[in-house]
Amino acid sequence: MSSAGNNSVTHRLISEDEAGQRLDNFLIRVCKGVPKSHIYRILRSGEVRVNSKRVDATYRLLTGDKLRIPPIRIAERPQDEVEEAAKARVDLPILFEDDALLVIDKPEGIAVHGGSGVSFGVIEALRRQRPQAKFLELAHRLDRETSGILLVGKKRLALSALHDMFREHGAGADKRYLVLVKGRWMNNTQHVKTPLLKYLTDSGERRVSVHADGKPSHTVFRLLARWPEMSLLEAQLKTGRTHQIRVHLAHLGFPILGDEKYGDFALNKHLRPAGLKRMALHAWRMSFRHPISGVAMHCQANLPNGMADYIAAVNRENTREFASEQFPEVFEQS
Repeated sequence: MSSAGNNSVTHRLISEDEAGQRLDNFLIRVCKGVPKSHIYRILRSGEVRVNSKRVDATYRLLTGDKLRIPPIRIAERPQDEVEEAAKARVDLPILFEDDALLVIDKPEGIAVHGGSGVSFGVIEALRRQRPQAKFLELAHRLDRETSGILLVGKKRLALSALHDMFREHGAGADKRYLVLVKGRWMNNTQHVKTPLLKYLTDSGERRVSVHADGKPSHTVFRLLARWPEMSLLEAQLKTGRTHQIRVHLAHLGFPILGDEKYGDFALNKHLRPAGLKRMALHAWRMSFRHPISGVAMHCQANLPNGMADYIAAVNRENTREFASEQFPEVFEQS
């Protein structure tokens, strides 16, 4: 562990960017490699002090708070070294960056953050690659299987503004995805509004289904191209529910190609040898106001090679029944 604690007492003055965080979450972030159980033990024992006083784990840090972190000695395991090296190697293309905001093009197959069954994600990799950064926090999420635009706040004020923006749904950020689905989609534009409910399977896996007791959701789908057995759509999120696009399409009978949760599993198995080895969902474009300056931002993450190559092959080897004027933009480089 290198950021705090180590073998001696660490004293830290809380900056404006660090203020507003819960004490336990702050310690988990700065005490890299220290188990959460150990963090909570030193909090309960009173070894962590704020302004020379014992405080609860839920205490919200204020600018100018004086934080005392006791010595923490954690033996680094070989597996830790492997994971740290892996974080350093993760390729995270930068689409935009200034002193408040970072916009990256997240690769498919990488979680946005570590969690159950996942040793590390995008945010841990960014922190490992940028040890000098004082503040890096996710503004929103993308599924592990989804690639494309992901926003990261570099200041707490910027992060709060981004969170407010995403809570506004359609009025805040305009998020567009490219998605390849099974079947012949016929409507040029279709609004899908269904209630979505989260639940856990018997094995503890998180799932979402259309259910009357669920939360309202709204996606606008636009047809970009259609072939005899599949269609390419643009999906515009009006709300941001978990797995929203995936569940809406599966519910309508147009599962996303390569979706291992809600898709056509037999078809997915057939598609892998044909060249599609991922879920065909990509966060393509996002328009929003810069969280500090208010300037209009328009970001685009080009279609990843594997997905672009597969769509090009489908278009080349099949009779295309329909193509919108926007279809050529799918292959344009920003």
